[in-house]
Amino acid sequence: MRPAGPRATIRAAAALPARRESVPPLERRLAFVRRLALLAAVVVLAVTSLSAYLRLARAGLGCADWPACYGQGLRELQQGIPPAADAQGATAAARFAHRVAAVLALLLVVTMLMTCFTARPLLRREGALAIALLVLALLLAVLGRWSSAARVPAVAIGNLLGGFLMLGLCVRLAGTGRPAAAPPPAWRVGVLAALVLLLVQIALGGLVSASYAGLACRGWTDCGLADTWRLSGWGSLDPWREPLLDGVSASHPAGAFAHSLHRHGALLLAALLLPLGVGALRRGQRRRGAALLALLGLQGLVGVVMTAAGLPLAAALLHNLLAAGLLAALLSLR
Repeated sequence: MRPAGPRATIRAAAALPARRESVPPLERRLAFVRRLALLAAVVVLAVTSLSAYLRLARAGLGCADWPACYGQGLRELQQGIPPAADAQGATAAARFAHRVAAVLALLLVVTMLMTCFTARPLLRREGALAIALLVLALLLAVLGRWSSAARVPAVAIGNLLGGFLMLGLCVRLAGTGRPAAAPPPAWRVGVLAALVLLLVQIALGGLVSASYAGLACRGWTDCGLADTWRLSGWGSLDPWREPLLDGVSASHPAGAFAHSLHRHGALLLAALLLPLGVGALRRGQRRRGAALLALLGLQGLVGVVMTAAGLPLAAALLHNLLAAGLLAALLSLR
């Protein structure tokens, strides 16, 4: 077989760029933005998980003298006692990783923004989502300055919702540009209702956690809506009220109504998510429907474990992670 001559080599080399240009530049940019958004979603998920660990560890979950040590850090702050050195060292690595991941997420968002607006045609829809991501990231960076010393639940709820909204925007951005048939109006209403209720549940979970009300009611018999409302009233839902712990009991009855609402809201959310998961299977979205149903089942199982075992730290962190998974699964439905 004769070796290729110089002209054949030149022609082959000239054909390489042509093959590379077979994909339109716009499609390449869209694919690049979607990959960046998917990577950003993973990084934001790490940020929210590390933030949950810092918040729950500071509350006392997983401490050696459980449940007597629940809320001990807040009690010491209210008494003017600085945090112990060993407590600071235990979360130093998680805090450092949280900051690194947050900076990485911000860099990914800026890169997506530049990709959308520094070449023509402009990616206006994707760019709008990237702008919203940038605004959220900057707001969370400002809010983070008060997070470590915050005593009111509003700061923790703001961090929690901001992180989950960033995750949701990343998931939406990663799914842009994919052709899909328009869903029926009833389907859109069901997905929207489930999303709103899920965000309310996330906020309530943050309120229960930041109010140190995790042990306000142990089982369903002492967690009725009417009984807990008489015990704590609407003040239980005030995110600007600093929890006052008596130092005697690990239970915090002032947050009982918020805890009860969170539990009953979980039942209502499950009643919405179950038909959505089954409907996704019937609409041909088998992977998305199966993922939604699996996450829902796992979340219910983790909730039972948390109630029976008295809020183990690992289960509480998994509870937060599964809530993020449910949000991503809902936003991926078509």
